[in-house]
Amino acid sequence: MSERLSGKDILARLRPGDQAWLTELAGLAGPAAQVALVGGAVRDALLGVTPLDLDVVVDGVQVEELAHASGWPFVYHPAFQNATLHLPDGRFADLVRARRESYPVPGQNPVPEPGTLADDLRRRDFTVNALALRLGPEPELLDVAGGQRDLDRRLLRPLHRHSFHEDASRLVRGARIAARLDLQATPELLEQVQDALHMAPQTSRLWAELKLLLQEARPYLAALKLREWGAGELLPDLRVLAALDELPDVNPQTYAAGLLATAPDAAALAQRLSLGDKPAALLSRALSDTFSPPGTPERQLRAILNPHSYVPLTGKDVLALGVPAGRQVGEALTHLAELRRAGRVNSQLDEQLALRDYVKNAPD
Repeated sequence: MSERLSGKDILARLRPGDQAWLTELAGLAGPAAQVALVGGAVRDALLGVTPLDLDVVVDGVQVEELAHASGWPFVYHPAFQNATLHLPDGRFADLVRARRESYPVPGQNPVPEPGTLADDLRRRDFTVNALALRLGPEPELLDVAGGQRDLDRRLLRPLHRHSFHEDASRLVRGARIAARLDLQATPELLEQVQDALHMAPQTSRLWAELKLLLQEARPYLAALKLREWGAGELLPDLRVLAALDELPDVNPQTYAAGLLATAPDAAALAQRLSLGDKPAALLSRALSDTFSPPGTPERQLRAILNPHSYVPLTGKDVLALGVPAGRQVGEALTHLAELRRAGRVNSQLDEQLALRDYVKNAPD
């Protein structure tokens, strides 16, 4: 349960360097402006997690001018009046002009208009993300939608009843948040699932969110949320993701390859999620009988997709039986590979026996 913290308490949960530059930024903006840390950073601070991703909303001051005044390198995006600041430790922070948004065409990009800090919070996806820490001499928590109450109750609630119709990607983002923070869907969220699925084909951002799901620490848990909410059709069979979640140090490419392994049309899914060629290539190697060192993604996937697989013999094993280095080693390995494909060897012992026969009968 999140604690009832003062604004100063919340600010103190940030890294000391982040506290310092955010406080300085508010001072640079001047007393007539509002500068606020918003969204997931505030949510995580309330939960006792040190925020690393920082989004800052400003009202009453030009974003580009404030970015210049900060002294940090930045890139300005004039279409949305946003700036991306490059922090000294290599992280990035977004500096955003407070705005309202409307969706003339559901599923497409929203149309922004200047707004207040409260407007900016109300345009967000879930109550637990509609939180802000207004910075200044006396930092203040702003909660326009009951987000802290929902955090206390471990609930995930959309901000309004048309949320998923406007942007169906919020369904997947919600599953990621719910799995990461162990939140339960409210009835208001579940009532919107079918609308999100109806809008999915025309919401390109939904597929980008599914790709981000594969980068979560436990992708299976997020995918399982989607299934529990009635949106399991967005992803194929989850058994490989479940098995990968039980392993240490699994990278997103391995999860992507595991997802493709159970897809009815792997190529179409890879294209839809913009996965590139690497996951499919990794899957192909995992399904082959090519030797892969222990701990590699190929070995991780192979153990799941073919639990009866074994480590085939290598050139070192061939040399150990007295085969001279060079062309004959390659010929012996080719012979073993043909036996594997024919199903005539099923273990290292089978390969060792077959290799001895091959060496004994090989012409001089």
